[in-house]
Amino acid sequence: MLTVRVLDSAATTDEASGAPIWERSIEERLDSGLILIDKPPGPTSHQVAAWARDILGVAHLAHGGTLDPFATGVLTLMTGRARRLTSQVLGHDKEYIGVFKVGGDADMEALATQVNRLRGEIYNVPPTESAVKIQVRTRRIKAFEILDTEERLAVVRVACAAGTYIRTLARDLGLLIDAPIQLIELRRTRSGRFTEEQIISMQELTDAVHLWKQDGDASAMLRIVSPIDALFDGRAGLVLKDGAVAAVAHGAVLTRPGIQAINGDFEAGDDIVLWSMKGEVVAVASASRSTSEIPSIETGEVARPHTVLMPSETYPRKWQGGPNQLNS
Repeated sequence: MLTVRVLDSAATTDEASGAPIWERSIEERLDSGLILIDKPPGPTSHQVAAWARDILGVAHLAHGGTLDPFATGVLTLMTGRARRLTSQVLGHDKEYIGVFKVGGDADMEALATQVNRLRGEIYNVPPTESAVKIQVRTRRIKAFEILDTEERLAVVRVACAAGTYIRTLARDLGLLIDAPIQLIELRRTRSGRFTEEQIISMQELTDAVHLWKQDGDASAMLRIVSPIDALFDGRAGLVLKDGAVAAVAHGAVLTRPGIQAINGDFEAGDDIVLWSMKGEVVAVASASRSTSEIPSIETGEVARPHTVLMPSETYPRKWQGGPNQLNS
């Protein structure tokens, strides 16, 4: 739970501008939304995203975090302006359940011992099947454990940094036990804060769109399409007054008079979230000052937005000239 420090208790928000995020219509959510799909085995992640785009009838849709064609599980789709956050989703930690097939006559009990050597910071070279340039890289393995074994098969759980190749982990484990190991099944069970309990099938998406477009029933779509703001639950940042919301949405830097409250703690240089007083995400920004400095100053730049998500017309402008002339 983030600590909230209110800097201006007298500030109010105009109910005629913006809206709480869960009150948005389907059209508004699709303009900047998040959908969690259970990727089926077979198609590429790009193909699944293309199918979802066509089913929804939207012009722009992207996915965050490629899964191999044979893999299944959590695939994050972002619609409209939410595509600006693809790099943030790609950077999320991931968790997988996989099935390894162990060749040769290696002792299966040795697996549990050797996985200990593949935790922490390790070298992880992309396999030849990957679509990226093959070069040595380091990745952090937070958890790697054997859940079950049966004959020459082992079920494993891996929690790791983004960009980790589970095929490579299988190969490296094989080198440690002097036997070839092949990854034959893989399911992503978590991407960042999103888990497989939240995902839907492509058929469920199709049915929800049909109910919405043909029958006028949006209830399933409202459950499926989340406002992109939900991606930032629990993130540190700043709550802005209405005037500052409008200025930042038009491209201004955030100055001290525009802050209503501080959520959590951060240092200068950290990526932070800028919210409206209604809980809408206005932008993602680089903090110019730390949370320990901000309360003690009255003027000056406190954050520089680099990814603006709110449409500029959401809150009315309250300045003459450029948006940087008013930020309060």
